[in-house]
Amino acid sequence: MRRLLGMAVLCVLVSGCASIRTLDAAKPGAPLVYSGTRLDLYAMQGGCCALDRFGAEAPTYPGLDLPGSLLLDTLLLPLSVLTALGIGFQATGGL
Repeated sequence: MRRLLGMAVLCVLVSGCASIRTLDAAKPGAPLVYSGTRLDLYAMQGGCCALDRFGAEAPTYPGLDLPGSLLLDTLLLPLSVLTALGIGFQATGGL
């Protein structure tokens, strides 16, 4: 658990986690499911136009960011699938 927390912190501090960047972008037509992982892989393969395709810049070190993005994308998978399917959901707290 401690190692996972360290990786998550490293992911955010290195150059901004790709998952956070793509979720915050809200670009129409951009991939939603495993978007951060896909952005990292795209950058590692030499993709030229991450901003046009994903609505976010690729991290400076996508290889370092990949494990953290994979973990975060997996945790957020149910929400991203619902969003990709166009199913709206209302999350509220309290009583």
